[in-house]
Amino acid sequence: MTTTAAAETELAIGGMTCASCAARIEKKLNRMDGVTATVNYATEKARVTHTADVSVQDLIATVEKTGYTAQEPAPPEPAAPDADEPDELRSLRERLVTAVVLAVPVVAMAMVPALQFEYWQWLSLTLAAPVVTYAGWPFHKAAFTNARHGAATMDTLISVGTTAAFGWSLWALFLGTAGTPGMKHPFELTIARGDGTGNLYLEAAAGVTAFILAGRYFEARSKRKAGAALKALLELGAKNVTVLHAGGHEETVPVGELKVGDRFLVRPGEKIATDGTVVEGSSAVDASMLTGESVPVEVTPGDSVTGATLNAGGRLVVEATRVGADTQLARMAKLVEDAQNGKAAAQRLADRISGVFVPVVIALALGTLGFWLGNGAGTAAAFTAAVAVLIIACPCALGLATPTALLVGTGRGAQLGILIKGPEVLESTRRVDTVVLDKTGTVTTGRMTLLAVHTVPGTDEADVLRLAGALEHASEHPVARAVADAALEKLGSLPAPEDFANVPGLGVQGIVDRRAVLVGRERLLADWAIELPEELRLRRAAAESSGRTVITVAWDGEARAVLEVADAVKDTSREAVTRLRGLGLTPILLTGDNRAVAESVAREVGIAAEHVIAEVLPQDKVDVVKRLQAEGRSVAMVGDGVNDAAALARADLGLAMGTGTDAAIEAGDLTLVRGDLRAAADAIRLARRTLGTIRSNLFWAFAYNVAALPLAAAGLLNPMLAGAAMAFSSVFVVGNSLRLRSFRAAH
Repeated sequence: MTTTAAAETELAIGGMTCASCAARIEKKLNRMDGVTATVNYATEKARVTHTADVSVQDLIATVEKTGYTAQEPAPPEPAAPDADEPDELRSLRERLVTAVVLAVPVVAMAMVPALQFEYWQWLSLTLAAPVVTYAGWPFHKAAFTNARHGAATMDTLISVGTTAAFGWSLWALFLGTAGTPGMKHPFELTIARGDGTGNLYLEAAAGVTAFILAGRYFEARSKRKAGAALKALLELGAKNVTVLHAGGHEETVPVGELKVGDRFLVRPGEKIATDGTVVEGSSAVDASMLTGESVPVEVTPGDSVTGATLNAGGRLVVEATRVGADTQLARMAKLVEDAQNGKAAAQRLADRISGVFVPVVIALALGTLGFWLGNGAGTAAAFTAAVAVLIIACPCALGLATPTALLVGTGRGAQLGILIKGPEVLESTRRVDTVVLDKTGTVTTGRMTLLAVHTVPGTDEADVLRLAGALEHASEHPVARAVADAALEKLGSLPAPEDFANVPGLGVQGIVDRRAVLVGRERLLADWAIELPEELRLRRAAAESSGRTVITVAWDGEARAVLEVADAVKDTSREAVTRLRGLGLTPILLTGDNRAVAESVAREVGIAAEHVIAEVLPQDKVDVVKRLQAEGRSVAMVGDGVNDAAALARADLGLAMGTGTDAAIEAGDLTLVRGDLRAAADAIRLARRTLGTIRSNLFWAFAYNVAALPLAAAGLLNPMLAGAAMAFSSVFVVGNSLRLRSFRAAH
């Protein structure tokens, strides 16, 4: 298939084991004429822009020549809640279980002389062989692929080290003295010339394989969630729809069968199946999860509605105007995918350094072998010294440096309501200088709340709540629920209306306690020739200038009160903003609501008016993040709605409120389970500290190896001692990581 000029193609890449693999594929693709490519290791995808004379098959062939697989990805489909784990992850888990079960007794017998019975070494060989061959196969396969293309990674060092240790052990058992019944493990500090025929290094081969597999498995599990945001977006939409045929016949069909022009029924409480135009009925549509608007939108015939929003009021008949990939929900899913693929893959420090470290170690081992042979030390002694070099350099501590710090850091974070997705997230936390806060559901509660009751002289507030609450309790409108809930909370119970009628778009009316009660917009009172007194009119104007929804209450022909309803600011939001500033961040409030509402909320939490960005459409939130990044800022984004998902993915650091939608949570880098904005500051502090621990782990792991390599090459470290030293470096890394357990939240 040949693409058109300046075409853009996405490829799913298989076989990558580290960030350097992605860099190698990207380099090969970019060498092609007319091709510009970026390869994302985290999402395992390549985004390629190419000219008309370069076909998709040409791109795939180039990737395959580099030693990896490539294909055009299938469209994402909603995953079943109990879907099985992928074959690749299941295979890795099976190898890990095998390695751990078999390696533990091998290490125990090698380190504890009391366990060394007469033929213990043969049992060790029997147990270690499957670990090195079957469990360690991914490392050997990757090392072979890298070698074919003249490259070396961590996999190369793991494969060479474990193979050398296992190979030497086979030689010692079958051709040396290690297979002698009753043999005890020798343990000299240095290598004796002509010695080494009785030394076994099976515990090093099996132990290193098990340790590194554990790190690789947990990394693979984290990467599996890369596309989950798209699945969460697709799950958000309606699954079935009631189509209206000619003559009023109703038929329930899967939403995928809808066509443009079809008319479908949306009952109260149901999701709207697709984008369309209302042709019958009126209602309030709750679009907060999709648009960020905290106030439900009143719709009547002729108004447009969006798929996946919730019909919170009356019965609607909608004519479909967009279906499938053309809907707003599908376009938002595409935005999330583009943002995820556009985020550069963070190459882990261990992989970057190993590109130089691995060849140096192999060259040093070969040099050690040649030096000892040249000095007449004997083949056994020379090979023993070379094995000691490989063993001490085996990256057990390096493999543990990131996973253990992440395990402890994320475990501590989970206790505090903070979920960190992976090591690449942590790099961003040190750089961010701007934090964009979504308003609805993040700074505010995300639900309508009765904030104030203003009455005329002589009218009791309890009477207003009792009469208005009784009528609103019979309504399904979100604003009505706010009034009813507040009345129930204060009074405990409400009388049943003797008569009730919903006035579409205006409010409700009825008889409560033998009084004719009106609750709704001022226009409802005007229809009954009731005017608001001056004091209530002033209260209404002040409330509306702050962006609040105002409800008027009248009974027996007189206006009695106005009620202020709005999305209330969370109690902890102001303190959270202060803490974010303390971390060197500039808070910016971002919302789809109107500017009056936004500035009112900003004042309440301590954000300056110039840092308020209001009336932003869902697709424009990504553009806001891009614009801030273009200004040279490193942007963190905190949000909770589907409309925030793409911006969360695009930001340098995405923090999703755990009380929000699955799409937002999956698109974010950090999840704040508690739904408390103060956790955002704690999350950044914890992430920064975890990153610092990972870096110190990596530094000491490398420093330990670099310091011990000359000793091993000089014959001052017996391979068994080298194995013990390597184990100690792992203990140090684990101990350093455990210090993260002492992290405390600021509140």
